[in-house]
Amino acid sequence: MDRPHHKFWPKRLPHSLTVPATSLWDNLAISARRYPDKPAIVFFGRVYPYAEVQRLAERLAARLHALGVRKGDRVMLDMQNCPQLLIAHFAILRANAVVVPVNPMNRAEELKHYIVDPDAKVAITTGDLAGEIARANAELPAAQRLAHMVVTQFTDAFDPQAPDAGPMPDAWKNWLLPRHPLPQLAGGEAMAWTDALDNELPLPPLQAGPGDLAVLPYTSGTTGNPKGCMHPHRSLMHNAMASSIWGNATPEAVTLLVVPMFHITGMVSVMHANIYTGSTLVMMPRWDRDVAGWLISNRKVTNWTNIPTMVIDLLASPNFASYDLSSLAHIGGGGAAMPQAVAQRLLEQFDLKYVEGYGLTETAAPSHSNPPDAPKQQCLGIPFMSCDARVIDPETLRELAPGEQGEIIIHGPMVFDGYWKRPDATEAAFLQFEGRRFFRSGDLGRVDEDGYFFLTDRLKRMINASGFKVWPAEVEALMFRHPAIQEACVISARDPYRGETVKAVVVLRATHRGRVSEQDIVDWCRETMAVYKVPRIVQFVDALPKSGSGKVMWRTLQESQARG
Repeated sequence: MDRPHHKFWPKRLPHSLTVPATSLWDNLAISARRYPDKPAIVFFGRVYPYAEVQRLAERLAARLHALGVRKGDRVMLDMQNCPQLLIAHFAILRANAVVVPVNPMNRAEELKHYIVDPDAKVAITTGDLAGEIARANAELPAAQRLAHMVVTQFTDAFDPQAPDAGPMPDAWKNWLLPRHPLPQLAGGEAMAWTDALDNELPLPPLQAGPGDLAVLPYTSGTTGNPKGCMHPHRSLMHNAMASSIWGNATPEAVTLLVVPMFHITGMVSVMHANIYTGSTLVMMPRWDRDVAGWLISNRKVTNWTNIPTMVIDLLASPNFASYDLSSLAHIGGGGAAMPQAVAQRLLEQFDLKYVEGYGLTETAAPSHSNPPDAPKQQCLGIPFMSCDARVIDPETLRELAPGEQGEIIIHGPMVFDGYWKRPDATEAAFLQFEGRRFFRSGDLGRVDEDGYFFLTDRLKRMINASGFKVWPAEVEALMFRHPAIQEACVISARDPYRGETVKAVVVLRATHRGRVSEQDIVDWCRETMAVYKVPRIVQFVDALPKSGSGKVMWRTLQESQARG
């Protein structure tokens, strides 16, 4: 049945897709067979043809099998963007195993959960992060530890002296160029990437299919530790295929890959989508506006998925006038709203329509996207290919009329199977609506008369800092480990650049008052948690507001912060 948004649907596209009955690995194998000599990856001037990426991934898959990895086993993957991340991701899939992507900003205390919860026995990482994983592993009981760790160095992937390597900021050289010694892995063995690939071991038969678990990305919530989202090959396959088609991608596309591949958007909408198409990925290990400007200009980038703060930063560069953006044909992203003035500048100066989208880890983002030919600014877009989404009253579960605010619910092949080891959370995340199973996003929104969705608020206590999702309960749990902290409540504060930032309202123990400063707390948090979670603002108070049942009234603090 047609819905209002179908009036704006790209005429060249069907409303839904038939997903290939193959595994995600097959996308790399097919592209390598079709385009063996075509660049799959460009990284600091080093070009990886498709056939080489397949060969390296198969070598690593054979090594993983020899290390005991079997069908359905979970393998931890913890890296910044680099060719080794993509190669390792596909190697894990080729070994019939499951990728557990981990944010490389996580510290040892956080990393323990990503070893224990998925029962990971093998981790693949880079030299700059291996020590942190080894430290986390050493603090676990023997039965829960890793058995193997494969460690690569960034310079395994490129030659820093290559004449066409492009710019490398001084700040990057401290972590990209040094070669780190292999750490001791308590109860296990650490192996160098080069040694892992140097083998003639047999490949196991490819057994994983569309319904098998492929990726276990973690998402936090209002309580407790992060939860693993069970995504089979078919859910990621759908959004990889759909993202490629929706964004007008062809094998000739050159895509700037700077959004992190551990995150669902970078993984699915950029990495998997471009491997499916046979396009070229120009990789950046992390964001730098002038490196991005140089790469777009010199590598003739045609497609760029990003978060809006990246575009804002690039346009603000004092070198911006020297960059040539004329090759860009498709630009878009999500994670935070694109300011209307910036979207208008892209349109007027470069004839580029910024295509915003929306999705969650649970929906293999996106679940919504603006039609490339008819985008609305500061809008989530319309339900994506094969997706049905509604706005309902979260209490009565009644569908609401256009303009009314309610909870966004989502049904489609991109929706995950459920939370790993959490049947209770899985049951709470779904509802039956019109005889079908819909995922409850926890986000509040509205639909306009044209069927376009707009985000208005959140049911959950999530902070969106430059597209990074920060969950207050997780930050609070880590902060309570500080010996000076008696109580802490984490809320969001407005930030002109990040959109939102993290603020901690803290009650100190009587024994530490006057002896610990706000900056001391910030500095400790930087040592304990990923930098994007660190409270940028710490406020000391004598007491937190509490309800009659003794619960901290975080909404009271949040509303007070909003009033300024």
